[in-house]
Amino acid sequence: MAVKLKAALREDHTKSATKMIRESGDVPSVVYGKDKDTKSISVNSIELVKTVRDEGRNAIISLDVENDKPVDVMLHDYQMDPLRDELIHADFYVVNMSEEMDVEVPLNLTGEAPGVKEGGVLQQPLYELQVRAKPADIPEEISVDVAELQIGDTIAISDLPKASSYEFLEDADTTVATVVPPDTLDDVEEEADETAEPELVDAKKDEEEE
Repeated sequence: MAVKLKAALREDHTKSATKMIRESGDVPSVVYGKDKDTKSISVNSIELVKTVRDEGRNAIISLDVENDKPVDVMLHDYQMDPLRDELIHADFYVVNMSEEMDVEVPLNLTGEAPGVKEGGVLQQPLYELQVRAKPADIPEEISVDVAELQIGDTIAISDLPKASSYEFLEDADTTVATVVPPDTLDDVEEEADETAEPELVDAKKDEEEE
């Protein structure tokens, strides 16, 4: 079920009007989609942040625009003020609930790998996975259990459970988790010796004779 979010139409695009919108606690935004007219709107900043935090980045939002029918959208993009850490603009994309779309879904590793207890290092090359699914079937996250990973073991896309509601778009051999052997002290010292410049014995001897 889509989360509801109210939006107001925005007709004045001057800097002063935009500033007033932000000062009132709203975020200047646009909503657009395939075969849809682009509309300038504003939404409450706190409500939008709460929705994304509670429902996830790919949540389906029922956007209730004044003087219009509610429309199903997803947050497509947003901009933050790096100094104030405030949301300053948002883009909403109108979705067709019956059509598949490509999105990025957070990847979350769960469990404790035995290889880590033995001194190995757990590496996660990807933190998001590309999936294709209908809007209502987009998972909030992809969880991967690493509880059986030993040193040298790897989990790839092909090892993940297959889901009927969505498909992965990455190559089947793409690594999502691996436990690599630790660098030993001997390896570090050997590498340091190999990169050190050779001592100029003859030059040092000449200096001492002078």
